[in-house]
Amino acid sequence: MSKSHRESVVPIPNRLFRGEHRLRIALIGMPNSGKSTLFDAVSSTSVHTGELGGTQRAYRDCSVQIGLDEARVVDLPSIRSLHLLRSDEQVALRYLLWGDELPPVAAHEPEAPPAPLAPPDVIIQVVDATALDRHLELTLELSQLGRPVVLALNMMDEAAHKGLHINTRSLSRQLGIPVVPTTVLMGHGISELFAKAAEAVREEVCPLSQPASPHICGPLQPLSRALNRPDIHAAFRVPHPFLLMQVAIGDPYFGDELQQHFPELVPELERLRGEAEKNLPRRLEEELHADRHHRAASLFESVTRIGASHEGGGWRYWLDELFLHPQWGLAGSLAVFGAVLFVVFEVSAWLDSMTAARLVDWAAAWEPQSITGVVGRAVADGLIGLVGIVVPYMIPLVMLLVALEQAGIMQRIAFVLDRGFHRVGLHGSVAVPFLLGLGCNVPALSAAAVTTRGRARVVASILITFVPCSARSAIILALAGKYLGGVGILSLFLLTMVVIAVVGKLLARHYPETGPGQVQEIPPYALPSWHTLLSTTWARTSDILTIVTPLLVGGSVVLALLSHVGADSLINTVLTPITGWWLGLPVVLGVPILFGILRKELSLLMVYQALGTFEVGNVLDWVQITTFLIFLTFYIPCVSTFAVMLRTIGRRYALISVAVSVMVALLVSGVVRLSMEAFRFISGG
Repeated sequence: MSKSHRESVVPIPNRLFRGEHRLRIALIGMPNSGKSTLFDAVSSTSVHTGELGGTQRAYRDCSVQIGLDEARVVDLPSIRSLHLLRSDEQVALRYLLWGDELPPVAAHEPEAPPAPLAPPDVIIQVVDATALDRHLELTLELSQLGRPVVLALNMMDEAAHKGLHINTRSLSRQLGIPVVPTTVLMGHGISELFAKAAEAVREEVCPLSQPASPHICGPLQPLSRALNRPDIHAAFRVPHPFLLMQVAIGDPYFGDELQQHFPELVPELERLRGEAEKNLPRRLEEELHADRHHRAASLFESVTRIGASHEGGGWRYWLDELFLHPQWGLAGSLAVFGAVLFVVFEVSAWLDSMTAARLVDWAAAWEPQSITGVVGRAVADGLIGLVGIVVPYMIPLVMLLVALEQAGIMQRIAFVLDRGFHRVGLHGSVAVPFLLGLGCNVPALSAAAVTTRGRARVVASILITFVPCSARSAIILALAGKYLGGVGILSLFLLTMVVIAVVGKLLARHYPETGPGQVQEIPPYALPSWHTLLSTTWARTSDILTIVTPLLVGGSVVLALLSHVGADSLINTVLTPITGWWLGLPVVLGVPILFGILRKELSLLMVYQALGTFEVGNVLDWVQITTFLIFLTFYIPCVSTFAVMLRTIGRRYALISVAVSVMVALLVSGVVRLSMEAFRFISGG
């Protein structure tokens, strides 16, 4: 068995968290710890926002996919401590303790539960590694709740920059909880963090007991014995150490509940608190806070050393600064985008000139007159079109993007672009298909089928059909470059981006159901393997022969026969309401537009033939050229694209995609045409 094959095997745990049994994860952290940034990094495209009962403090929750597991992640308001909380902060603690399952002591309260969510199975505490000592105080408090806790040691890059080096293994051993180093802003450690959270619940790992120092524990023993009663435990349903701490510090909420439900016990508890305080140098709550601060500082000192900044950085660090930095990451993505464009317009154009273009020149001299000859020429044209798709555009682009995936770069681009794609109801994982679409929509749709599912696959597939493939880009560059100038080219591509964003927003509203968020893994950098590169490229392109070839050849035969029997004028007449009335174009362009569903380059060649000249500017003005290019950009990409959609999203959604593309093409080109006509009339041009 090969190494690559072994790595593809995914072990199935003996207990899966899915459906009704999915995990419930609460995100907790002090202000500016990166807690909300972590939630944004894994959240779905549809996040539920609510207010904790009786307060104006907001929480967010959404479903998240963690490998084979599913989870509900709740982003709670920031909190500094679990003790002596204000009433609005108290609600967050009550959710951690009870969720929507309030204990008997709260039965008399008129308010609803803190949130309509079950209590968490595990708590992920996000801490700032550059201020670990302060955050560890909250960690010691969370260890008393009796729930699994996972520590996300965030901002490790900044800690390294300051020369702080934390021994995470030692910290994990002393706390008895998983400690995962992360840099949430750059995606590092997130996958491992959530995997550890699921593992902690499976193995029922709870933090080690973190009792107060002996000089406090001794005086508190009488108070502890007084509270250690079954009826009190049943009423509060909290771990005994936590209840003891809350009573010892005089927490108002727990004090009020004791007064209401166990009034006869309160005087004795107050007496025991006073007795414990007599043997301490300061008030009990102050001594407990000072002791917790001291234990956190001692723990911090035992696991941290000061060293040189960026120890162990190197080229990987700087590459991540380029690809994962919140600002520079966009520049890195644009660099990859530029590499894709170079392949499309340089490498692919050269390959096209060496393959399909020569075949086209060879077939151009063949002008058959018989039905048999026409059919033969049509079959040849269809096969030439297939070669023109696969050889110059599909294979080089797929190989480039597979290599970038193996190197770990595409996963970083997907992470950076994730939030932008969220705006149109998708995840950053569709970045690869969208980049593929710049070369050809066919492999882009196949890639989208692999990286998405359900509603996301439908939305991504429809939007990919609007990505200007190499054929459409070639037409834009040929006509707009000559007659509209650089501003015209830029405007057309910017319009494409706007249309994709608007259509994406509309589709997200029309298909409100959404899948879970994704915990994206940021793999280490690696050199691509030739064996894996070639096998993956073949796997992603091989089905083109069985899916696209029949429709491409069949469509070519049908259109050639229509042209042979003299149906050109009939086609132009039928399409007159679109070409002449709505788009304001010469009626003779109906056939070139129709033939564009085979391959867009055919449209440009047939435009020259229909107009009887290569100087299109002598027949069409700038408004007509712009209108024609916009319509050609957005309407049905080609029959090959439709064939792949039939397989990936089914006949119904494939037809919906065709309908959407035609409507968008008509609407956008018509509106732009009318706007330009109005501008020309007003300006007198």
